[in-house]
Amino acid sequence: MSLVLFQNIDKKMSPNDIMLIVAASSMVLLILLITIIILFVYYQRKKLKFILDKQESEKKYLEELTKSQLETQEQTFKNIGWELHDNVGQLLSVANMQLNVLSTSLSDDLKPKLKDSQDVLKKSLSEVRALSKSLNTDVIKNLGLIQSIENELNRFNKLNFLKATLTVKGEENDVVNEKDQIIIFRIIQEFFSNSIKHSKAKNLNVILEYSTDELFVSLTDDGVGFDEAQVQKSSGLINMKSRAELIKAEFDLKSLKGKGVSLTLSYKKR
Repeated sequence: MSLVLFQNIDKKMSPNDIMLIVAASSMVLLILLITIIILFVYYQRKKLKFILDKQESEKKYLEELTKSQLETQEQTFKNIGWELHDNVGQLLSVANMQLNVLSTSLSDDLKPKLKDSQDVLKKSLSEVRALSKSLNTDVIKNLGLIQSIENELNRFNKLNFLKATLTVKGEENDVVNEKDQIIIFRIIQEFFSNSIKHSKAKNLNVILEYSTDELFVSLTDDGVGFDEAQVQKSSGLINMKSRAELIKAEFDLKSLKGKGVSLTLSYKKR
């Protein structure tokens, strides 16, 4: 009976009616498909935004953590610098004065030996004062980047650690702000420390190249180099990289296949 009913309905429908039904069905399917696509795109965008926001939050957290750690390190350096200058330096000065007093009561044959001790003491006092300056943030701010580096290199040359040279290209300008100068100086100090302690280098070269919107730093030594697989685990490398990332500087450290180590740092004006 139902079959007969459908056949009767089909006989009553014209081709135009069938076309309208097909068109309406197609339109409904198209609208449904478009809705699904819109919802899918919306969901993907929300998901992408969530991921980007999460990454940005993690990045800011790591930056703040690194900044906090560096600030703590800088305060520690400053405290050590004060202790060296005010306490150790004063003790060495007192010891030197006592030797001067003692020299007046010594026989002439003992005075040359005392003079040797006084010379060693004076060199120690000079070294302590130079080291305290390199650790004190306020001194670095007052001296500037170039003079601070020169002081470090002069100290190495006087102590015969190695032969160190500094080349400055262009005119020193305000491309680097004070806070970032200190961070760059600490990166350079870390390289110096590695060169002296581990590289067995005889020569250390520093190049600072200034332009209107960039400071390019190149550091090289002629030591034994390093195993790049091992150095990735080095706390020194992690410190240098973290500092460079904090000031948005391009950082590249390479071992020159047994011919030394090269570090380049490109800082753009911010």
